Amino acid sequence: MPHASPWWTPDVHADRRPFLIGRNRIQSALRRFFGERDFMEVDTATLQLSPGNEAHLHAFETQALGSDGSMQPLYLHTSPEFACKKLLAAGERRIACFAHVYRNRERGPLHHPEFTMLEWYRAEESYETLMDDCAEILALAAETTGTRSFAYQGGRCDPFLEPERLSVAEAFARFAGIDLLASIEKDGATDREGLAAAMRRAGLRVADDDTWADLFSRVLVEKVEPNLGFGRTTILDEYPVAEAALARPTSRDPRVAERFELYACGVELANAFGELTDAKEQRRRFELEMAEKVRVYGETYPLDEDFLSALSIMPEASGIALGFDRLVMLATGAARIDQVLWAPVAEAGA
Repeated sequence: MPHASPWWTPDVHADRRPFLIGRNRIQSALRRFFGERDFMEVDTATLQLSPGNEAHLHAFETQALGSDGSMQPLYLHTSPEFACKKLLAAGERRIACFAHVYRNRERGPLHHPEFTMLEWYRAEESYETLMDDCAEILALAAETTGTRSFAYQGGRCDPFLEPERLSVAEAFARFAGIDLLASIEKDGATDREGLAAAMRRAGLRVADDDTWADLFSRVLVEKVEPNLGFGRTTILDEYPVAEAALARPTSRDPRVAERFELYACGVELANAFGELTDAKEQRRRFELEMAEKVRVYGETYPLDEDFLSALSIMPEASGIALGFDRLVMLATGAARIDQVLWAPVAEAGA
């Protein structure tokens, strides 16, 4: 539904301006944070041969015209991840990037077709280090805006407390009464019928055409995520390998991967990986993701062959993508993402 007034009218802008000033202050503080830790801030191209290869992310497509009139399809990237990893392959060790990214079919209080992703990568450092980064960044954002707590839709959490670390399997058991790992084989293969039976016992809906991934997502969205990040933030850790296309398996259990997501007040803030550097395995996972995209949406995206080549010389690394606008929302008390964007994307009918 369109807003009553455009964002550029003086009265609407006056209401939004305190949030926007908070945004600028947080961004400046984070730039200092990364600079003090020897990160190089990088700037990646928005137009890419591949927008990313996650089944449920939707890109904007365009055409590049050559001087000879030839046309090449290009996409607005959904993340600067591929470019950042190429820079790691090139020799950079610690990099950070504030990138405008683009995702189609996404608009709502927490979603916008164009938004800012803060990504940072540490070569040859563990992904647990990223958890420490997150704790420091949450506290820094709160200090910068002078708030003692984050709030969203009536929920609150203390950004100065150490985040709770909870595995996905522990969360499924605690909030849904489901033994998730019982539906995953040692090689990472998933048992759709096993998870479906567990969900029926828990009183959750199961459709005949649901895949294991569909069932996993339903439990996560309906039972787990609404309980995360209240009182203090939550680090949801050790996703099944089938749900971590860009992450390497843990050394402790090959069924789960080095992937965590950060939550505050029920809001997903960040997604982190111990990065997969096996190009053959990465290609296999991308192909599976694109096969699922064709099945569900009838479309696919090309693979970035340069990215797959770069993985062969990329060092072991850990990386994370944080929704910068969402962090600003929580730190300033904004109710909608468009309140913290200087110039929101036009909306049909507005």
